[in-house]
Amino acid sequence: MQRRILITGAGGYIGSLLARRLAERHFVVGVDIREDKTAPFPFHVMDVRDPAIAGLMREHRIEQVVHLAAVLEDSGDRQRDYDIDVNGTRNVLEACVANEVRQLVVTSSGAAYGYHADSPAWLDEQDPLRGNPEFAYSDHKRQVEELLATYRQQHPQLAQLILRPGTVLGAGTRNLITRLFEGKRLLAVAGSPSPFVFIWDQDVLAIIEKGVTEEQQGCFNLAGDGALSIHELGVILDKPVLAIPASVLRAALWLGNKLRLTGYTPAQINFLRYRPVLSNRRLKTEFGYQPKKSSEEVFRFYLAGARQRQGS
Repeated sequence: MQRRILITGAGGYIGSLLARRLAERHFVVGVDIREDKTAPFPFHVMDVRDPAIAGLMREHRIEQVVHLAAVLEDSGDRQRDYDIDVNGTRNVLEACVANEVRQLVVTSSGAAYGYHADSPAWLDEQDPLRGNPEFAYSDHKRQVEELLATYRQQHPQLAQLILRPGTVLGAGTRNLITRLFEGKRLLAVAGSPSPFVFIWDQDVLAIIEKGVTEEQQGCFNLAGDGALSIHELGVILDKPVLAIPASVLRAALWLGNKLRLTGYTPAQINFLRYRPVLSNRRLKTEFGYQPKKSSEEVFRFYLAGARQRQGS
């Protein structure tokens, strides 16, 4: 059965790969603020906050929406980022309801759980979402999920599939997280294992495709099996780990921020200290998907790609 699918963020890393993959079997419409002249499907340059997105859904008789558009890195303008993340999602939700869209798939994040000392060792989908106000990305993901929960109550006819990925890595990934691995040494907070869970980008694509074609609903963590501490990452990277006491790191961030040497603040030390560790139990048992790569296998795959690029 050919489906009629609109993808926001279709010009991004995951969005462009997903749109091309789905377009092989379905009618796909892409939306992004960046133009993609090579897209083999209808592509519209449009902001997710634009009310015209409702007309676009109506024009193309859209049945399912995959909402990937989001601010991935802090722009320095918190209000702008909030407007895109939260109000943009609200606009997409309103357009879906107005056009009687059957299913909305949203990529949230494990960051929605927040970075807290009292988080469980493995976070389950039923654990509370406590995205930290000091991290725009984490805070906005929490607020987006609260908005989605409200719409689930008010508009149950719109099925929602919410995906909460850990750190997504592929052969060519470069982002805010991978920059942590590129220096001569890894930075850690003394006494904290700073665990990471990774999910292969190809697993993310397969999960979204499965969720769309089966019209699944619910909330699911996306992570490969297992987790890696910052010290285990150091061994794999063959790099030393510089463990700094929290008080010293907090003071250094305070000074660096005052001197405008860094955009990070002392409050953001928890980003390194208390990383959310996602359980994938429900992904496997309820959603019905076994990630093809474990967290360690994903990281080693990413590292091989990074080293190949450096050597070329």
